Amino acid sequence: MGTDAATPGHMSPDEFRRQGHATIDAIADYWQALQSPGAPPVLSRARPGDVLAALPARAPEHPEPFDDVLADIARVVMPGLTHWQHPSFFAYFPSNGSGPAVLGDLLSTGLGIQGMLWATSPACTELETRVTDWMAHALGLPRSFIAEPDASSVSPGGGVIQGTASESTLVAMLAARHRLRRSDTRAVPVVYCSHQAHSSVVKAAMIAGITEEDGTARVRQIATLPDWSIDAGALREQMRRDLASGLRPAMVCATLGTTGVMAFDDLAAVAGAIETAGSPHPVWLHADAAMGGAAFICPELRGPLAGADRLDSLCFNPHKWLLTSFDCGLFWTRDSEALTGALSVTPEYLRNAASNAGAVTDYRDWQVPLGRRFRSLKLWCVLRHYGLEGLRTHVRNHLKLAEWLESQVHASDRFELAAPRPACSPLVCLRLRGDASTPELAGALNGRARSLLEGLNASGSAYFSHTTLPDTERPGNPPVYIIRVSIGGTFTARPHVEQAWRLLCDTPV
Repeated sequence: MGTDAATPGHMSPDEFRRQGHATIDAIADYWQALQSPGAPPVLSRARPGDVLAALPARAPEHPEPFDDVLADIARVVMPGLTHWQHPSFFAYFPSNGSGPAVLGDLLSTGLGIQGMLWATSPACTELETRVTDWMAHALGLPRSFIAEPDASSVSPGGGVIQGTASESTLVAMLAARHRLRRSDTRAVPVVYCSHQAHSSVVKAAMIAGITEEDGTARVRQIATLPDWSIDAGALREQMRRDLASGLRPAMVCATLGTTGVMAFDDLAAVAGAIETAGSPHPVWLHADAAMGGAAFICPELRGPLAGADRLDSLCFNPHKWLLTSFDCGLFWTRDSEALTGALSVTPEYLRNAASNAGAVTDYRDWQVPLGRRFRSLKLWCVLRHYGLEGLRTHVRNHLKLAEWLESQVHASDRFELAAPRPACSPLVCLRLRGDASTPELAGALNGRARSLLEGLNASGSAYFSHTTLPDTERPGNPPVYIIRVSIGGTFTARPHVEQAWRLLCDTPV
């Protein structure tokens, strides 16, 4: 009948081993280079279009050696990277990587399973259930968030690994909307958060059809207290006004570590505001602890969790500050039925005996997409390699560095603290000292701060980010320009923070 069909040219096992060793060597060399005196600039100096110009306009028709691919990583990709793993990366929040996390991710990719159902790989589902329970215990979360039932009850709650906290906020909002509509199919839902909450709250409301595209309708961004946490009294009064107008509060998103300044909302006060607002329906209380939640692994830092027993859901991202490579966002709920009620669709081709019997968890019903990676492997590897004590050491070391930097700011003639730093926060927020008594002078001071930040980042020696805050002392002034120093990188140590402070002090403005 003719010759065998052509093959696409798969790597042989021996070639895969050789190139795998070369790739791991390249990653290890990269990490070493970032910690060396000759490290590349933290912020990429690529201009728009540089990487595109270095890449062919069409894919290759014929096979190319993988050695050439690795060479082009160095030639094309590396110059276009901003180095998030650089020990002098102080911008945004960290995106921790570590050896065990990378190896766990490699295993997940190499095994190549798709864990949408328990039946499609039981180990994927059950390892995730166990690991999310481990983490709930490790952070001191309420018993209602743990999937493993205790001796007296069957738990309706549990955890799942999402990609990011933004996805967690979205699924929490969908569950909240579903629970509200079970009580009142005609209810017009409203969502609440502080004006310091992450933009993902508005985006989730847009996706869920709760608000319009401009984000102003039916997402109430509540005023904050002097420490930039949500004003629970203002929240309660806004909920009452909405109820009087015929609207129905569906969800409140509290924040445990805001993106701008790492402010922690008072969960007990927020829960109290919800309970006294007079809603005829339960209001879903979600806590976004994307960055700050990592600190709760240390028992002495769990103060912000007071009131967590009144939460319906909580999320945090191990990929920020807990040595687990992106993406890995943990989400827990005590009402999994509302979550699956909002997200479950079962076509015939997904039906199977275990799911039909209700004997298993199918995590495809806990998220927006159907397919899902074996994300729990990398977190499992991190937990096994470091142990909880190693992770606590990682967090405590960075908090000591933040405390040191804060002390330097207090003694400085050039800077002052722009926001309080909670004990569990590794973020130090600075503002330039200077005359801001008029809008014009305040604008000029902001301009000098912006120039300072841009000059520091352009130097390549470190990378910082910024935010703005309302000038509460002078409401007529423009928002205050804030320099954020976020300490949390895998390789960040005392010398890097000391160098960052010298750069902040010595760079001309």
